[in-house]
Amino acid sequence: MMTLKGLLLYYVIAFIAITSCVQAKYRVYNTSQGIVPGKLNVHLVAHTHDDVGWLKTVDQYYVGSNNSIQGACVQNVLDSVIPELLADKNRKFIYVEQAFFQRWWDEQSEAMQHEVKQLVGLGQLEFINGGMCMHDEAVTHYIDMIDQTTLGHRFIKNEFGVTPRIGWQIDPFGHSAVQAYLLGAEVGFDSFFYGRIDYQDRAKRKNEKSLEVVWQGSRSLGSSAQIFAGAFPENYEPPPGGFYFEVNDKYPIIQDNIKLFDYNVQDRVNDFVAAAISQANITRTNHIMWTMGTDFKYQYARTWFRQLDKFIHYVNMDGRVNALYSTPSIYTDAKYASNESWPLKTDDFFPYADRAHAYWTGYFSSRPALKRYVKVMSGYYLAARQLEFYIGRSETGHNTDSLADALAIAQHHDAVTGTEKQHVANDYAKRLAIGYTEAEEVVATALACLVDSPSDNGCGRSTTRFRQCPLLNISYCPASEIDFSNGKNLVIVIYNSLGWKREDIIRIPVANGDVTVFNSEGKIIESQLVPPADAFMDLRDYYVRAYLGRNPMVPPKYWLAFPVSVPPLGFSTYTISSVKRGGGHSIRSSIQTFESSDKSTVEVGQGNLKLIFSSDKSKPINYINNKSLVEESVEQSYSFYPAYNGTNDKAPQNAGAYIFRPNGTFFIKSEGQVPLTVMRGPILDEVHQKINEWIYQVTRLYKGKEHVEVEFIVGPIPVDDGLGKEVVTHITTTLETNKTFYTDSNGRDFIKRIRDYRTDWDLEVNEPVAGNYYPINLGIYMQDVKKEFSLLVDRALGGSSIVDGEVELMLHRRLLLDDSRGVAEALNETDCVLDECKGLTIQGKYYFRIDPIGDGAKWRRTFGQEIYSPPLLAFTEEDGDSWRNSHVTTFSGIDSSYSLPDNVAIITLQELDDGKILLRLAHLYQVLFFFTAILKHLKGSLNYVSSTLFYLKILLVYDFVFCLSINDMFSCI
Repeated sequence: MMTLKGLLLYYVIAFIAITSCVQAKYRVYNTSQGIVPGKLNVHLVAHTHDDVGWLKTVDQYYVGSNNSIQGACVQNVLDSVIPELLADKNRKFIYVEQAFFQRWWDEQSEAMQHEVKQLVGLGQLEFINGGMCMHDEAVTHYIDMIDQTTLGHRFIKNEFGVTPRIGWQIDPFGHSAVQAYLLGAEVGFDSFFYGRIDYQDRAKRKNEKSLEVVWQGSRSLGSSAQIFAGAFPENYEPPPGGFYFEVNDKYPIIQDNIKLFDYNVQDRVNDFVAAAISQANITRTNHIMWTMGTDFKYQYARTWFRQLDKFIHYVNMDGRVNALYSTPSIYTDAKYASNESWPLKTDDFFPYADRAHAYWTGYFSSRPALKRYVKVMSGYYLAARQLEFYIGRSETGHNTDSLADALAIAQHHDAVTGTEKQHVANDYAKRLAIGYTEAEEVVATALACLVDSPSDNGCGRSTTRFRQCPLLNISYCPASEIDFSNGKNLVIVIYNSLGWKREDIIRIPVANGDVTVFNSEGKIIESQLVPPADAFMDLRDYYVRAYLGRNPMVPPKYWLAFPVSVPPLGFSTYTISSVKRGGGHSIRSSIQTFESSDKSTVEVGQGNLKLIFSSDKSKPINYINNKSLVEESVEQSYSFYPAYNGTNDKAPQNAGAYIFRPNGTFFIKSEGQVPLTVMRGPILDEVHQKINEWIYQVTRLYKGKEHVEVEFIVGPIPVDDGLGKEVVTHITTTLETNKTFYTDSNGRDFIKRIRDYRTDWDLEVNEPVAGNYYPINLGIYMQDVKKEFSLLVDRALGGSSIVDGEVELMLHRRLLLDDSRGVAEALNETDCVLDECKGLTIQGKYYFRIDPIGDGAKWRRTFGQEIYSPPLLAFTEEDGDSWRNSHVTTFSGIDSSYSLPDNVAIITLQELDDGKILLRLAHLYQVLFFFTAILKHLKGSLNYVSSTLFYLKILLVYDFVFCLSINDMFSCI
């Protein structure tokens, strides 16, 4: 046996012998290898995933500040990568998030910009996906997805003359059908890659070699909008085996200097080959892709490229597999060339779980106030762009660019999702507020221009000053709460951004009730005064102080409700004056209070739709539509799910910002003998119910409308008992739905859902509630053989049908624990006034309707678009009664003899910065509703409709044309 002294002497002699024979010299690594037919080709895709806000704000991530939270600096990434690409023409890198790249680009010299353009032209730097951010796919609206993608793509096209080819949604928490067909195939992408699919689904796909598929996301468009798509074997990081090479990573590098200790070339080559063969065993064809990077990597790019150079060099010398610098475009071309047949994927990849008891369905409802803010700003941005188009875009003054940028960033998969830290959520809201302020000026200026008497000089200098009410949702509108006793009139210009005439009911707060309402023709119209409930005034007082830092003025005495008729892409003017000046008057609502002990019934509704309540709430609401002859019992209730504390469980998983994991169900019953308050009038009827100290509900029916509006206040959710809570509302009917319901995909297609079932694999149910939750942007519906129940929402949230005949919506969440998915912060939103902090209160609405089977789609689509694009209200005051004689009172951007049909929506009318006009139209119906609705309602009504052909050209991001044909359904002509 050799002694320790002898062993050391042996290594010293060996080291001397090696160093005497080998001289250190500069090594040149051969990185020029391309695809080799007949070999396993490992496509090394160098990339970084840069969240546009998450633990830090977007600007903090860019400049690298606030590193006590996370050491991440995107500026360093781009500064570091470009020189490394210039150093070797074979190296390649992909980049995604244009919000960061545009910040960096603006800071570069002309010489550097020239070099970067050369890298793009040579294919060394490739822009993938190309949007301002990597948007979420669950709680984003398709219009926002298009807009933020367009913003990034136009920059790339203008600066580099190229268009991204590949969809790259590697981090969103589940993947939507709309993303696949509309933001994939219809955008013109050649392929679409994503990272997060259910752990059960992934395991099955690995066994079947079906991680890569042909995805047909649209039942209506079928194969005409399919795309080659692929999920990664695990995630978007390098494969197992230690292939991370950031400067501070712990994994072994290739040490190829034989003069030094720890020489390991063959060991690392063996690791590489083993990992490649392992992935090849679950992948079709002889091409596999390795995503060489992850979150905020390549901050010191030389460490990565040095190791990738070595791997390519030595692996190819070994010869068992072929390694090459590649991009998803090169990889896609190789897959296409293989002529392989691929499994077919339909529908979507929701819900997503990364392990048992860990369903990422909580974020569907996280931060509901932010979700609503994004939704409101999106609709406002659509209208503001139209008005900006009418008067011409300003390059030096106010424009809509700031709001466009804020909305684009807010679509990020850690923004509108509610999965960011609180200070980051505040930053998103701040950016939206700044963008709104700019766009508000555009709107006010445009309306002032349009209402002024036409002149040959265009707008000129208008003296009209319009005010708007962004806090109208909390009953605060100083512009409408004026004092009429001084002889002033209130002028309201109501703009309609829809392509069809709008008949609606407007509600505004007013300071007194002695008022008369006049329409654009100067005629008195019917109006109604509704006293505000204390719950809404309390909300107003607290949140005006929270938002504005001051006490609100004297609370309004009434809500003034009146009907309006507004032409498409235009406005109508309504004037409110004191009764003394105008004659006539608004009718005060009658108010009745029914005690629970009365045990009587209460009927509301003046038109076709009526609701019958029981005063003691012991019976369901009776829903009766005399026109459609539908009658149904409907029960509304509330409950909460206590959040699971999994710290001491065999399956340790808390509920948090991402994860929904309930621990039982607690139904909320009315506290004590709470009366039912009913308000009736000629315009609307309301039923007020105080559910408990922190839930208040108003059920509202409007004259001439055949749906029910439910307005709710939820919060602050009490957590004194140490339990986080997730609050849901239930709407229960007698429909026999057989576990089946339908939810929308990003506000477009409705997808069939079956409880405890997945189309692609045999589901092992471990979370019967959370595992059946789906994202809802537009609505949810269910049906049996006779009726269908439809419900539409005012913001993105999560929902399901956990019990047959019942829909539930998660309205609010307040949690006390983190769910260990990286954010490291409990979802416990609070608002503070001075030294008083309370849990967040949510105010919102949902709408429901019951129709004979097959008749609900028209309402879902048409009214859903009206929810997205509400009337825009602008207020000004006038002395005297001269407005009608000195101003334009009605306007439409469409010829008075024409309007778009209900199934066609204008989703963009915008003047671009190069002077070109962008017009986008959307067809709202799916193929299943095509004949029953389009032919039933539209045949012969349009100048481009005939008995044999109906088509609609839809302009998407780059003049992509989408055609609809009655003869050949959805093929292009």
